[in-house]
Amino acid sequence: MSDENKKQVFNQTATGALILANGEVFYGQGCGAIGEAVGEVCFNTAMTGYQEILTDPSYTDQIICFTFPHIGNTGTTPEDEEAATAQAQNAARGAIFKAPITPASNWRSQSELCDWLKQRGIIGLSGVDTRALTSFIRDNGMPNGVIAHAPDGKFDIKALAAKASGWNGLVGADLALGVSTQENFDWREARWVWPKGYENKEGVKSVVLIDYGVKRNIMRNLVSSGMKVTVVPAKTPAKDILALKPDGVVLSNGPGDPAATGKYAIPIIQEIIAADKPILGICLGHQMLALALGAKTMKMEQGHHGANHPVKDYTTNKVEIVSMNHGFAVDQDSLPENVIETHVSLFDGSNCGIQLKGKPVFSVQHHPEASPGPQDSFYLFERFANAL
Repeated sequence: MSDENKKQVFNQTATGALILANGEVFYGQGCGAIGEAVGEVCFNTAMTGYQEILTDPSYTDQIICFTFPHIGNTGTTPEDEEAATAQAQNAARGAIFKAPITPASNWRSQSELCDWLKQRGIIGLSGVDTRALTSFIRDNGMPNGVIAHAPDGKFDIKALAAKASGWNGLVGADLALGVSTQENFDWREARWVWPKGYENKEGVKSVVLIDYGVKRNIMRNLVSSGMKVTVVPAKTPAKDILALKPDGVVLSNGPGDPAATGKYAIPIIQEIIAADKPILGICLGHQMLALALGAKTMKMEQGHHGANHPVKDYTTNKVEIVSMNHGFAVDQDSLPENVIETHVSLFDGSNCGIQLKGKPVFSVQHHPEASPGPQDSFYLFERFANAL
């Protein structure tokens, strides 16, 4: 049988497909939700924590290709959800796997991953050459694509490719408002501790967290470090934040283009800086703090997505392995003279941390809360607590 005939037979048995904007197609077996979804295709190199990844609001409007071949082993549980609000729960548009979803084999599991994907409206695709797709992204950048699941195997490839190429993408997109809380709420849950699980704690210092798409484990780490957390919507005016009399302010992670979100966020952050409040920024919060201080941000080719990224902390000269999830970065050449670069990626030298000279105002590009990933960076929450 010729290669072309083999391809035709495989296409006839496929129930799922990923169609890129350039017309390239990856066929496989669909799972989870039925239908189609458009998004930016990225790859994640984490070996564990697929549920935390899929519920991270920072993945809004993205289709995630998992490079680890076996996904599904630990099943799913509500305890591993990372989205803090209902509107942020279905951030990721799709998930791509090498092998069929593995049956759950874990005492904490409450449902199979395939059932969970279907319940959450997330389209899954297995049987894909994820190494080839990852290589494509590495060489060409993160493409727009459509992930589709049709049990009858019928796909209008031309129309789906047109949908992918016609999508505006993430540049210029303010996605934070779509995942931010709509009203203030308090958070008192601390980190998971064996064998008790999550416990509530009452901290001493109070912090206001501006929600651009916050992960639960950020808030848990703040509580475990002795803080009382009040979460506010992304557009909350600075005067309302300062009226809560916080000891410090946290700028959360989140999705989209920081320059777009910064149109309303930057003036708020600048007022808080002027009020001499300690500030901790994480991921999108890091990028917007940099913008508020006069730096610039830029779109990355393939981004950083995984739980095995080496970062150097210049303030201690230590190297930590961290969790990453971002497609934009701070342009380190644009940092003003009053801003110090504190962390840098040892993969590509990109900026991963800054601090305002002489003030307890600092931020990191990576995710110190992990979930999933190593806990090397938990010290940042203690550093922030000490700054209060």
